[in-house]
Amino acid sequence: MASQVATPTSLQTTATSSSTSLSSPGLSPSSPAQLSPDDVELLAKLEEQNRLLETDSKSLRSMNGSRRNSGSSLVSSSSASSNLSHLEEDTWILWGRIVNEWEEVRKKKEKQLKDLVRKGVPHHFRAIVWQLLCNAQNMPIKDQYSELLKMTSPCEKLIRRDIARTYPEHDFFKEKDSLGQEVLFNVMKAYSLVDREVGYCQGSAFIVGLLLMQMPEEEAFCVFVKLMQDYRLRELFKPSMAELGLCMYQFECMIQEQLPDLHMHFQAQSFHTSMYASSWFLTIFLTSFPLPVATRIFDIFMCEGLEIVFRVGLAILQMNQAELIQLDMEGMLQHFQRIIPHQLDSGPDKVILAAYQVKYNAKKMKKLEKEYTTIKTKEMEEQVEIKRLRTENRLLKQRIDTLEKKGAPRYSEESVLQLERELVQARLMEAESQCALKEMQDKILDMEKRNTSLPDDTNVARLQEELIGVKLREAEALTGLKELRQQVRDLEEHWQRHLARTTGRWKDSPKKNTLSELQDELMSVRLREAEAQAELRETRQRMLELETQNQIHSNQLRRAEQESRCLQECVQTLTVQNKDLHVQLQEIKRKQAEIECKSKEEVMAVRLREADNIAAMAELQQQISELEIQKEEGKVQGQLNHTDSSQYIRDLKDQISELKHEICCLKGQRGLASQSTFDGIHIVNHYVADDRSYQSSDEDGVKDPILQGNQQRSGGRIRLRPNLPDTDSEEEDEDEESLRLSVPQSSKSTTV
Repeated sequence: MASQVATPTSLQTTATSSSTSLSSPGLSPSSPAQLSPDDVELLAKLEEQNRLLETDSKSLRSMNGSRRNSGSSLVSSSSASSNLSHLEEDTWILWGRIVNEWEEVRKKKEKQLKDLVRKGVPHHFRAIVWQLLCNAQNMPIKDQYSELLKMTSPCEKLIRRDIARTYPEHDFFKEKDSLGQEVLFNVMKAYSLVDREVGYCQGSAFIVGLLLMQMPEEEAFCVFVKLMQDYRLRELFKPSMAELGLCMYQFECMIQEQLPDLHMHFQAQSFHTSMYASSWFLTIFLTSFPLPVATRIFDIFMCEGLEIVFRVGLAILQMNQAELIQLDMEGMLQHFQRIIPHQLDSGPDKVILAAYQVKYNAKKMKKLEKEYTTIKTKEMEEQVEIKRLRTENRLLKQRIDTLEKKGAPRYSEESVLQLERELVQARLMEAESQCALKEMQDKILDMEKRNTSLPDDTNVARLQEELIGVKLREAEALTGLKELRQQVRDLEEHWQRHLARTTGRWKDSPKKNTLSELQDELMSVRLREAEAQAELRETRQRMLELETQNQIHSNQLRRAEQESRCLQECVQTLTVQNKDLHVQLQEIKRKQAEIECKSKEEVMAVRLREADNIAAMAELQQQISELEIQKEEGKVQGQLNHTDSSQYIRDLKDQISELKHEICCLKGQRGLASQSTFDGIHIVNHYVADDRSYQSSDEDGVKDPILQGNQQRSGGRIRLRPNLPDTDSEEEDEDEESLRLSVPQSSKSTTV
């Protein structure tokens, strides 16, 4: 970035060498009369570079949400360093926010994240960003790392041998038995134990070494496991390297489409794609490019996968097409090994910019993958057929050699008839095989129809596996049919030979006849052998059919078991729900019974209180009527003592007022009884006679002390006296309710 900023000193030096003086550092290129053409061109380039720097800085600031004023087109050295510091600060703040809000950024701002990664991940953020890009944080296999180091791997010798060749010039790995070599050995050993199919493959150590330059060995191990599983590296490093062959095929097709002249030159020189591009895909350019450039490409690889390898590879070929066309095979190898790496010493920006100008169609790459798979399948079938033909050819040669040693065969009439019968049987077996093959094809069509009718992905996968098995069995049946046809052809040849040689058979000597008989027996033995082989083939065919039917029945049984388990789970769920509802119903019934019982008790209590109130009111009314009768009797008799009657009259008045007050209270409380707030009124009534007594009381009743004292004083029945003094008549005029009573001794008393 420092090369993009011009200083006044450099401008002044350039002007001096051209015999032109620059009086001002801010001089614009609009005055060509004062500058030479070279100075004007240099000044224009500096203007363009500073403009690009301002644009880049503004774009980063806009993504970070900050707004700053841009500087002038030509800046001084102090302003340039200030811009660089601001740019670095903005980049750190931006990546810090991205790491803290990773999930939201990955979901909502994926395009902006890709653009930032293409510009390069800051060195201090690479460890965490790489782990986030491949989802390698908090992997369960990280806890097994220490246990894996204690185990022994069968690949340890190979790993030890290749460690010294991994980054031999890097300070972290170049010393023997250094920390870098030790942790690299640990990670490679641990992965060889985790994935025993791949084990260890040359080239993978460079990827692990780059990871160890950025993060500790446990995190590097987790990231490497993720790369192998999710970034197609495991298929690249398998012993068969089938994925590498696919990548070479796709890359060669891209060269043929976009660089046809270069592709024709490669074909003319027999310069295969794997001779220069295999290391690009196996090490992601780590062994071909300078480490800073390869690290930038690896940033993009962590975000976008193997697509960047195709793009960068094709961009490299486009940049060097003219030179490569002029070279032969050895020259092209030297060019790839020595010239191209030095072209990228200035930085990766140029090649990355060119890489994203390359046309890359993901759908077409999928189509090429299918084509490659078809080609490989045909090649495998051809190899199997060639191997079988070679075996048959070897056996036929052995038979020919044996026959040549024994002489020409002679056949008898019986052997000829036997050959005819065997020929008929062979043709019948061929017809049966064709019928069986047709039945198998019908079954395959039926299974394909059933496969299309099943939408479940698991069922589709199982049916596809069944279809593959059936097709394999069909291929075996076709192979057996071909062998039977070959045997039929051999028998026909023998039959033609026999017809050609039977004409002069009876003219031969007895010795030759004996030899011919032996040869006939040999031929019959071979025919029986062919018949036995045909029966064996037929038995195998039947066995394959039975195995296919067994698989079909087992799959149907498995599906029925799955449906039965689902139904059982549904029944169990419904049973549990039924039990819960039954318990809830019982609880509701119990609560309802309790509420009804409480309501009945409250109704009974209200009715009892109402009955008590009615009884108390009746007793009080009876007492009032008795008192009124006593009052009337006192008026008629008028014979009361003045001193005694005045006090007694006052007492009677008090009793009457209290009784009226209690009656009013009882009437008011009776009206409130329906609201269940009636507390009850308790009355005590004592009636004492000469020979009997009657008492009615409640537990809260209160006796009137005044009445009790008066009754104790009078101690008898109320009597009315006719003769009253005049003073009493005056009091009677003043108060109509006053009474003149005399209380002689009596046995009757009333208490309220």
